[in-house]
Amino acid sequence: MKNTHHGLSPALIVLMSIATGLAVASNYYAQPLLDTIANAFSLSINQAGFIVTAAQLGYAAGLLLLVPLGDMFERRSLIVFMTLLAAGGMVITALSQTLWMMILGTALTGLFSVVAQILVPLAATLAEPAKRGKVVGTIMSGLLLGILLARTVAGLLASMGGWRTVYWVASVLMVFMAVALWRGLPKVKSETHLNYPQLLSSVFGLFIKNPLLRTRALLGCLTFANFSILWTSMAFLLASPPFNFSEATIGLFGLAGAAGALGARPAGGFADKGKAHLTTTIGLVLLLLSWIAVAMGQYSIIALIIGILVLDLTVQGVHITNQTVIYRMMPDARNRLTAGYMTSYFIGGAAGSIISASAYQHAGWNGVCAAGAIMALLNLVVWWRGYHRQP
Repeated sequence: MKNTHHGLSPALIVLMSIATGLAVASNYYAQPLLDTIANAFSLSINQAGFIVTAAQLGYAAGLLLLVPLGDMFERRSLIVFMTLLAAGGMVITALSQTLWMMILGTALTGLFSVVAQILVPLAATLAEPAKRGKVVGTIMSGLLLGILLARTVAGLLASMGGWRTVYWVASVLMVFMAVALWRGLPKVKSETHLNYPQLLSSVFGLFIKNPLLRTRALLGCLTFANFSILWTSMAFLLASPPFNFSEATIGLFGLAGAAGALGARPAGGFADKGKAHLTTTIGLVLLLLSWIAVAMGQYSIIALIIGILVLDLTVQGVHITNQTVIYRMMPDARNRLTAGYMTSYFIGGAAGSIISASAYQHAGWNGVCAAGAIMALLNLVVWWRGYHRQP
């Protein structure tokens, strides 16, 4: 593999963190706007929730079909091209006049915004081995900050110029980011000699042969389902009585999640020091407990904010730990390892969106919290029934 550890400067880490956050944010601008979009297109809660689900399913497809290409092609060109295509998807969303056109735009954006998951293993490749977990933690903090701050930015922009403004501004930012990445990234190409069908089949081969990857992928799936269960329905809770918050106010709750995400940065460093087991165990226990505060959030904004902080801290901490552990394996296959792990991760996110919208429609906020707590408990059961022995 042609690369050098000297190619990863602090400035490049910052650029890659921002690019990762901006790319993945494009899948989440809709969440604080769901109530507004539902009214604009005369949609039910379930139909509006499917907009988020479509983005996540597109993302899952991109993870499986496109991310492995990072082990095949020169990565800077691939990253820039995919960034531009993701911007094109947001233009379609901004122009949409029907639900299906909007779903097409969000699905295409999701498909190509997996460029974020090519940037993460690239950072792991360029980093010094002793600092790999710390670098991955920094980049992944950028990713989760993008997911969470997307809600704040979307709410503010929508309050100033309508929901379509969000997608016009975001598409322009993605074009500027493509230019910055072209100028800032080094050229890195893997020496793999697999063709595309072999590349895809090898992702499944890695799952079959590697119990550690299966373990961490399942943990990631269930953990991100928790995250999605919380955030998909929160706009409906906060837009209804007794809160009746505006889009801008709802978006501000992303700041609480962002604070939680930043708090999880040290998880990669703990994994570098051999404490991945401890980080995972503590994270999963706190994840379950966070739903108590979230459930109380329908009566108390303070309780809701505490729940958001703890849930996002633990989701991000477990996620960083998972990725740090799997990146120790097979350096020449990091994009395929990422594809396998993150496909499972975002399938969990898509499932969480469906579960959340359905739970809210049929049982309100209590139903959402019950679904989240059950998912968190299932994750703990999986971990303690033997998977906790994995590194």
